Amino acid sequence: MAMPPEDIKILVVDDMAAMRKILKTLLAQLGYKNVDEAEDGKQALEILKQNPNKYGLVITDWNMPNMTGIELVQAIRSDEKLKHLPILMVTAEAKKENVLAAIKAGVNNYIVKPFTAETLKEKIEKIFSSLQK
Repeated sequence: MAMPPEDIKILVVDDMAAMRKILKTLLAQLGYKNVDEAEDGKQALEILKQNPNKYGLVITDWNMPNMTGIELVQAIRSDEKLKHLPILMVTAEAKKENVLAAIKAGVNNYIVKPFTAETLKEKIEKIFSSLQK
């Protein structure tokens, strides 16, 4: 399985500070120390647009104020400079139609809360091995 480089820059997007902290902790356990945060899709999009080539992965929550995870994914996918970015969607929504909506919007993978570091590692590796094909 392909592992992304450990110095990859990751943007974690979640409106709950506690969830961002959990994600950062899990990512650190997996060796990813280069992590920035945004508290909603709008802020994330501004950060990404300022630095289109800085990030190698976006991990975003689904339900957020101002701009949802799905809207963020659509905005990234419709932006010439950002559309290459791998996106992992994190959500409490496990409904099949939500998974399909996320995939249709263009997420590379999907993870349902609560999850372990092992699951996170697996999903990230899946994304990167599929990108190398």
